[in-house]
Amino acid sequence: MMLRHGGLSLCGVLVITTLFVPLGYASTSFMLEPIISKPRHSRLFKSALRQENLSKQQSDLWTPLVNQGWKPCIASTSTSLSDSSGYIQVFLDGGLNQQRMGICDAVAVAKILNATLVIPYLEVNPVWKDASYFEDIFDVDHFMNVLKDDISIVRELPDEYTWSTREYYASAIRSTRVKNAPLHASANWYREHVSPVLESYGIAAISPFSHRLAFNNMPADIQRLRCKVNFEALTFVSHVRNLGDLLVNRLRFSDDAAGTEYLKQVVDTQGIKSAGKFVALHLRFDKDMAAHSACDFGGGKAEKKALARYRKAIWQGRVMNSRFTDEELRNQGRCPLTPEEIGLLLTALGFDNSTRLYLASHKVYGGEARISALRKLFPQIEDKKSLASAVERAQINGKASLSAAVDYYVSMHSDIFVSASPGNMHNAMVGHRTYLNLKTIRPNMALLGQLFMNKSMNWSDFQAAVVEGQRNRLGKIKIRKAKQSIYTYPVPDCVCQQD
Repeated sequence: MMLRHGGLSLCGVLVITTLFVPLGYASTSFMLEPIISKPRHSRLFKSALRQENLSKQQSDLWTPLVNQGWKPCIASTSTSLSDSSGYIQVFLDGGLNQQRMGICDAVAVAKILNATLVIPYLEVNPVWKDASYFEDIFDVDHFMNVLKDDISIVRELPDEYTWSTREYYASAIRSTRVKNAPLHASANWYREHVSPVLESYGIAAISPFSHRLAFNNMPADIQRLRCKVNFEALTFVSHVRNLGDLLVNRLRFSDDAAGTEYLKQVVDTQGIKSAGKFVALHLRFDKDMAAHSACDFGGGKAEKKALARYRKAIWQGRVMNSRFTDEELRNQGRCPLTPEEIGLLLTALGFDNSTRLYLASHKVYGGEARISALRKLFPQIEDKKSLASAVERAQINGKASLSAAVDYYVSMHSDIFVSASPGNMHNAMVGHRTYLNLKTIRPNMALLGQLFMNKSMNWSDFQAAVVEGQRNRLGKIKIRKAKQSIYTYPVPDCVCQQD
């Protein structure tokens, strides 16, 4: 993926993508409860509206990360491919980013077993309801070409195995299906349990296949291969890249009436328009997340009851967080930031109301009423619909995975990325941007939870605490710890020290 970050001027734009539900209501048949639009942290909110940030503070925000002494290191260690032991099929659950990690693991498993990988099958997610195939999202030719020296890959099974389909495995118990792969299985587990299937039948279909390969005790070449897949082989199809480039260009070089003041900021001393900088904000605040978190988001008794009913209906009430009080959850940093809270965080860090926001998420729980406080702090909010016409968006309409792919692409081309709460998009973006040494703001969730519970705190103290608490969370390298994901923490497995 080619990124263009050079020659940018100081002024800022912030990116966040989202779809909105109807004004003031949650988007589920389980609840149509009105959501209050009054700021929950009114004391801080009123102060934030009056902030005028110093140019020095903004300058520090937009300064790219310094060289941290490492470089990507994923060169193939294979000299040649030996005869294949058979065909590996995988069926991947989840949304785009979970499937992306599954694809990387599938390549690694094929390498471990010296098998031929069939282009992975993407299951239809019950939430996103997107039936896109691998080739609808990712550039298959690029994928196969980048990995041609590492493993054997085929688009489709040969004629003698065409019976091995999703429908075939759904209809009965099959001896070629491996369905007992444990979470984070070792390389030896695959050798002991999948290799015999390949030897007997020439094919093995692994389903489910999500988080099925361990991160610890893996050979160095397997770890580097996983990163090679994630950061080099997985490139989006051309129309996703083209739409992403269109959005990035319009964010950096806005020429509409609403962007007049912004354009004044990006004209240099010679009168030549230069590119504006922007931040991608993943505003992860959908109804599933809100219900599963079991946190109190200020919607009163009606909202609490509605979320409890939803938890009961979807998870039969078996949600670990529901055992704790809201105060306990916030002290532990387990409550996602609301749109208002992420707005207060950004303001405290130095972003101001001239910063343009591009919202990157699924539907916001509570719709416009929930997001109104963020809009007041950052009035120049953009999204795909505001930046591109219906005709320009035609190829991704109704395709949740392709929409998410555009968000991913735009986020990777941003100067700064921020996520309102941990999740698959957050994890994928933190890892990818770490690999390329790009600035990422990782909110200190435990600190922010405690700060937002303090209703008497003034703005000056809040801002000082935020700046101090985020000091080492703006892109500083974190070394991967035991059991942590290589896709979120690619250092040191996928990098080398610079000479």
